[in-house]
Amino acid sequence: MTTGLTYAAVGATCVADPVWTVVPRGYRCVERTTRIGQGLECWDVATAAMGQWTIKTRSGFSVQPAVDVREEQDYTLLAALGPYTLREPVRVVAVVARPDRHGFAYGTRQGHPVSGEEAFVVHRSPDGAVWLTIRSMTRPGRGLWRLAFPAVLVAQRWYRRRYQRAMVR
Repeated sequence: MTTGLTYAAVGATCVADPVWTVVPRGYRCVERTTRIGQGLECWDVATAAMGQWTIKTRSGFSVQPAVDVREEQDYTLLAALGPYTLREPVRVVAVVARPDRHGFAYGTRQGHPVSGEEAFVVHRSPDGAVWLTIRSMTRPGRGLWRLAFPAVLVAQRWYRRRYQRAMVR
């Protein structure tokens, strides 16, 4: 279901795949992987957190509606910027829940500052290490957001660091 999304390459962050091979042209693509812990307890906490938007809420966002991550569900991510609230309409376009990989990807809807997709995945290696991978494909949004794109890229880098710290707790 691509109706209402601001881009055509739906699912291009390949949330279920260990290697990101589909990188559409015309997007700024970033992938970051960070070790967040070790062992079954870390894995259980991380996978539960992933399904509850914890990576976003611990990073300063609120999520409406406040329900668990569901594929094909529309949400609005809200970021407080001083006295203002930035609204980011998104749709979860993919969910993965396997014994070694758990996460989701969301795509942008009309009104979002950028156009593209972002994926958050926790995965574990055979030695029990637990990892967080963030994949982002972004291009300028429409209207006035196009002018703000350089500032949005700076904000994205800042938030990626917050996402990594949020999952290490």
